[in-house]
Amino acid sequence: MTFLADENFPVTAFRLLLESGFDIKHIAFDMPSITDVDVTELAIKENRIILTFDGDYGTLIFKFGYRPLGVVYFRLQNITAAEPAYIVRNLMKEGYELVNMHTVVENDKIRQRRIQ
Repeated sequence: MTFLADENFPVTAFRLLLESGFDIKHIAFDMPSITDVDVTELAIKENRIILTFDGDYGTLIFKFGYRPLGVVYFRLQNITAAEPAYIVRNLMKEGYELVNMHTVVENDKIRQRRIQ
């Protein structure tokens, strides 16, 4: 699986995933300040799952018809900068399907909706 970390995804978590062997790019390093639409189009072009703390991607998918490979939306409070990396690894370890899914990770639950 390949990932695209949105600009708001913690650099600490990005580096942990990169060091763990994940194929991941970070918008802040490659294309800072691009729009959510541009991030989505890049994710589609490169077949990457978006990792983000921005809820606007659900609107782009379910209202405007964009079809990225997947989105993991972290809707978390009071976490460390490293925790999103551990969450991504645990999602994969626990067998969550991230491809063609809009995954919302909250402090107390995980919800998924298919991207059709």
